[in-house]
Amino acid sequence: MTFTKLLKGLIPVSLLATLPSTAFAAANLASDDFVGISFWLISMALMAATVFFLWETQSVDGKWKTSLVVSGLVTFIAAVHYFYMRDVWVATGESPTVYRYIDWLLTVPLLMIEFFLILRAIGSASGGIFWRLLIGTLVMLVPGYLGEAGYINITVGFVIGMLGWFYILYEIFAGEAAQMAANEAPPAVASAYNTMRWVVTVGWAIYPLGYVFGYYVYVDDAGNTTAAASQALNIVYNLADVVNKIAFGLLIWYAATSESKKAVPATA
Repeated sequence: MTFTKLLKGLIPVSLLATLPSTAFAAANLASDDFVGISFWLISMALMAATVFFLWETQSVDGKWKTSLVVSGLVTFIAAVHYFYMRDVWVATGESPTVYRYIDWLLTVPLLMIEFFLILRAIGSASGGIFWRLLIGTLVMLVPGYLGEAGYINITVGFVIGMLGWFYILYEIFAGEAAQMAANEAPPAVASAYNTMRWVVTVGWAIYPLGYVFGYYVYVDDAGNTTAAASQALNIVYNLADVVNKIAFGLLIWYAATSESKKAVPATA
């Protein structure tokens, strides 16, 4: 299937998925609902990023196309979920916890797979890198959801999730993935890899901040979360998503286009 056919097939699907929620949110979004506005802006940014990443697959070598397609899948999946999360917030003023974690359970493993894909593009990356990063994301996300959904203690879910994040950081900074990037990656890929892991370090640190605001800072005397807690949690989570998902994809795009340009023979 050519890129043109893929794009033609993608656009109707995205429109069918978004038309009902777009109509509802447009009619009910208040000018002072800054959380709702953030949902709207980010959903549009994610959809625009999807088109960009898929379009740019035409400009890179074949070994990089999968990485850019995965970046497009991440932003597309997130955009569709943001349309639904936006509706939940506008209609109820409550956190769309279930939709958010469904989104993360799909997109965060894909982001981690990106490390494996760019390493595979420059050499023979082992399957162990793939599985360790995938397991780390599940350890990070599942307890977080169980805590936010009330199945386990909030603090227990938070601590286990943080351990999963630390496990991922170890792999990309000191594990096999880090060693391969240091020993085999050309300069452009090494630079992108280094920036990507700092996105996972600094950018992902925004998520625990939202968790803390939502469940520890903005609580009343009885220990119950307040309306301000929900607003703070969602604004922080939304900011983290737009930074991490779009910025992450742009770093992949930078590495892919830089290496692809080097591969083009100079003309006389």
